[in-house]
Parts: sequence; structure tokens; C-alpha cells
Amino acid sequence: NFTDNALDDLLWTVNFGTGANIKQQFTKLESLRPNTPLMCSEFWSGWFDNWGRRHETRDAKAMVDGLGEMLARNISFSLYMTHGGTTFGHWGGSNSPGFSPMCTSYDYDAPINEYGRVTTKYFLLQSLLAKYLEPGQSLPAIPDSIPTTVIPAFELTAVSPLMSSNLPQPIFCDTLKTFEDLDMGYGNVLYTTMLPVSKEGGLLKLEGVHDWAQVFLDGKRIAVLDRRKDESTVMLPPLIKTAELAIFVEAVGRVNFSKAINDPKGLTKQAVLHTGSKSVVLKGWNMYRFPYDYSTIAARPYRQRQSTDNGPAYYKGTFTVDKVGDTFLDVSRWGKGLVWINGYEIGRYWRIGPTQTLFVPGCWLKQGVNEVLVLELDQPETPVLAGLNYPVLDCLRLPEPALNRKADQTLNLKGVKPVVAGSFAPGNGWQTIAFKKPVKARYICLEALSSFGGEPYAALAELEILGADKQKISRFPWKVVYADSEETADANNMADKVFDLQESTYWHTRYTGEKPGYPHHLVIDLGSEQPITGFMYLPRAEANKPGMIKDYTFYVSTKEFKF
Repeated sequence: NFTDNALDDLLWTVNFGTGANIKQQFTKLESLRPNTPLMCSEFWSGWFDNWGRRHETRDAKAMVDGLGEMLARNISFSLYMTHGGTTFGHWGGSNSPGFSPMCTSYDYDAPINEYGRVTTKYFLLQSLLAKYLEPGQSLPAIPDSIPTTVIPAFELTAVSPLMSSNLPQPIFCDTLKTFEDLDMGYGNVLYTTMLPVSKEGGLLKLEGVHDWAQVFLDGKRIAVLDRRKDESTVMLPPLIKTAELAIFVEAVGRVNFSKAINDPKGLTKQAVLHTGSKSVVLKGWNMYRFPYDYSTIAARPYRQRQSTDNGPAYYKGTFTVDKVGDTFLDVSRWGKGLVWINGYEIGRYWRIGPTQTLFVPGCWLKQGVNEVLVLELDQPETPVLAGLNYPVLDCLRLPEPALNRKADQTLNLKGVKPVVAGSFAPGNGWQTIAFKKPVKARYICLEALSSFGGEPYAALAELEILGADKQKISRFPWKVVYADSEETADANNMADKVFDLQESTYWHTRYTGEKPGYPHHLVIDLGSEQPITGFMYLPRAEANKPGMIKDYTFYVSTKEFKF
């Protein structure tokens, strides 16, 4: 980025995180500016959490050791984060490529946590900085923490269903419109149209679902489509009469950096119904807008909740606080949605985790009766909330690990010739591998054959593919087709980390439980066939860590590899 974007009259800095090889991180900068002051403008003390992924943590000693090394070398730094926080309301963004929306909690495993309490990292950091005090200086005392309060479990007994006679005024159009077309920045939109009689059923194709959609047929939910999983198809049953198709779409989080920042929400492409040999673009849509507007939500008609209530709805209730303090709203009994307390939009929740609580600052509570509104998009196990005096940040509730390998699936490279084979150089930093001549590719496979340390693991931080012009091709269309092994039990070391634009995260083969050995394989769909001339490889950023790939072969194909 220095050669592409840096301005000559400004200080150039670098960003990296806990555990990084600090000497290597500054190598490029020092070669370009030998006499410049050195600074890490973001030293990542932890990392943010994403829905459906494990709570991120970073080792406290490794963080402080890195800071100590920089201080010893007279390198300046800015610690990101020193104090964790909360992305209140619906403002949590998303990573891309590989759409991965962020949780409400931004605790970040920081030295001072989300709710202002000091951690082990804080005390280690304090001890380090104490070594650099001037004579007569001392560190200030740690201030008292804001007290917490416990709120006994209470039930929300009033409900206002969304998909009922309380629908807002629709906007009609023959074609689908995005949220932005409907003057909606955030919130939910219900799309409805009528389906004709069909004796054989069909396949509904909804490409570009941004971001989480529930599909209903005559009021009955038949499917959920999740952008994180790139889901886009729904099987429809035979219809003996016309039926209402309803698609309720939530904008989960906007991509917040890079070229993917133009991130329209809603149904962003056509809805196509495939029946037999026919394909029909569905038209004639009513679109109902549900913005996150507290006054509108509070003013809706509510009735007593019934045992038969299901589907998206607003829930309303009250709770009493004797002594005001910070609390952590336990939303583990709920499905997916948002919470308002006393008019304040607290944040999103999602049953899948990892977070199962929402931080509620005591200043937003009041002694006596408090009001709570919940937008439940899915279905609660039971409409009960409670306030805890501690957070729950690491509780995944998924039916199965999100692995990029099906059960008993094995890659078959028999008869496939590699484009290039060789050995990577030891150490950290980017390495470029050029092909002898351009080749056409839609799918690529990196086969790791051995590691420098002799351990059975493979790790890879980032992978770039070079196009016909020897420049990096876009990674936004990429999808992981196959990874023979991924560590998900102890860390978020999934294969999509190799194209997430984050050099501090990485794919790592499994090191807990069963530890499969070499060779290791990673197969990626580039999204389209194109000429490529080489690739760039970035090992994990830490020095002398397991999984540094040594020997490799690299395969390409215009068709899917065999399994």
C-alpha cells in the first residue's frame, strides 16, 4: 500500500497484531524510508466477533511481549483496542469477501473489556509501562468499576405479529426493489407476490439475497436463506391453487470496508421460478417496509400473546429495577432480532452465537419500571428475558461445524498435472510464484506437502491470484470449495480466512482432537474462468510457528475438481 497510496509528506505506518513478527512487519517500510520514525498505527490486542464463529481471543503474554519489543526498539504504537466496546443498535458491520456480519459485542478481548473492567492483559500492560516511568512518576490507581445489577427473569406477554393485518402500506412494482430503492437504509422488507397453479412444483432461485431471508408460502415458512452460506434456492411443492409467496428479508450488517462497501440490501436480483423446462421471472411485487423506528414500533397495536403465535413479531413487556447498574440481557431463549429498552436500541441477537447476552449500560435503566421491546424475526423458545451480572460471549449453538468438507469427501487429483511445484522460502512475509506461461482457470488447488517444522499442520494467512496483466484479481467472487482440514474447535481457522483481507487471521488445519497429516488441500472457486499467471502466498504473521508450509504443488482447472 505504501507504493500505491502513501503521500510523501506524511508519516507512513503499518498495522499488525498480537504475535506478529515485528522485525519482518517493518522490513518493507524501512527499505523505502530508511530514516523514518517507526510506528504501528494499529496493534491489535484481540479481534472482533462474527455471528456463527467462535469468540476471538489473543494471548495476553504475546500481546505484551510484542509491545515490549517495540518499546525496546523505540517503535511507537497505538493499541487497538485498549478498551472494548459495543456496537449498539443495528450498526454492526460485516467482513468481506466471505460475508461475515459482526456481533453486537465489540469486547475485542481488550485489556479493558466491553463494560469497563480491567483484565489480565491490563495488569501485564501496566507492569510493562511502569518500566518506562520517569523518576517521580507513578501509575494512577484503577478507578472503581460501575456496579452491575441482576434482573430476575420476566416474560413478555404482549405481541404484535408482523405478517398480519397490521402490515404497513405497500409499495407496488412489477420488479423487485432493493432496500435503497425503497428509501430504506436498514431494517426489514416483506416482499409478496402470487404464484400460479403448478402440478409439479418447482425451484425458486433467489440470487443476491442480502442478507437473511425467510420464505413463506400462504403464511407457512418453508425455507431460510442465509447470505453467509451463499444460499439461494428453495424447492416449492405442487400448487393446486394460486398461493402467496412471501419473502421477509433482514439487512444483517453492511460491509464496512474495501471495494465491497457498495452493499445493497434486500432482494438485489431477480426471482426466477423454474418448473420443468420453463423458467419464469416472477413479477408483480408488493413490498412492505419495516424500519427500525422505535416510535412506530411502540405505537403498533399489541395483544395478549397466545400459544399459537409464531413467526416474525414484536414483543412488549416491562421489568422492575430496584438498584440501577450495568446488566447483561440474557437473550439465549430467543431466535434472532433486536432489543429496545426504554427507547434505546440495545443491539442485535442471534441464537447461533457466540454472544448470548447484550450489554445494557446502567445509565439507560431507571429505578422502578422499565420498558422492553423485542423484534423477534424467527421464533423464541420462550419469550423470557433476564439481566445477568456477567456477559456470555463464547457460546456457539450450531447444529454442526461450518466445515468446507463434506463427510467422507476426499479430493481426487489423479491425472491432473500441476502448473507449478516447489518450495516456499522460510520465514514471514509475502512470496510471489510466477507460472512459466498464462493458464486458464476457474478452480485452483493449493496442495501443501510438508512443513518447515516437520509438524503435521498447514497454515496460510492470505492467497492472491495474479491475472493476465500480472496484477491481483478480485477475490470478492471467491468461494471455498474444499479444505481437507480446518481448526474450528479451538479457533476460527476456517479456509475462507485466506481471502478475508485480514493478514492477522489464517486458515489452519486441525490441531485439536484428530490431527490429519500431509498432504493438505485447499480448493477455491474463483467465480469465473480467466487467464492467470501466478499466485502470491502469505504465511501466518507470527515467527517460528507451526504450519509454515514448505513444499507445495499448485493445480488449476476450468472445471470442478473430482472428489
